Amino acid sequence: MKVLNAYQTDLLENGPKSLSQSWVLQAMYVDWKRKTGNIDPEPPNCQSSYSELNKRIEEGIYDDANDPYGGH
Repeated sequence: MKVLNAYQTDLLENGPKSLSQSWVLQAMYVDWKRKTGNIDPEPPNCQSSYSELNKRIEEGIYDDANDPYGGH
């Protein structure tokens, strides 16, 4: 791994004090993740279509009694 310079070590020990320092810290974090092989998992697919919603309403899955958000 790359040896950290004094500025980077100071950021790690004391934290960022400005927005630009937080950008540098984020860049260091991304480099660390890339070098160690830590990869973020794929986000779940939460997409649905209007036709699926209508189908569920017709089947009675969504109605006022079963609506977790309290109906209309």
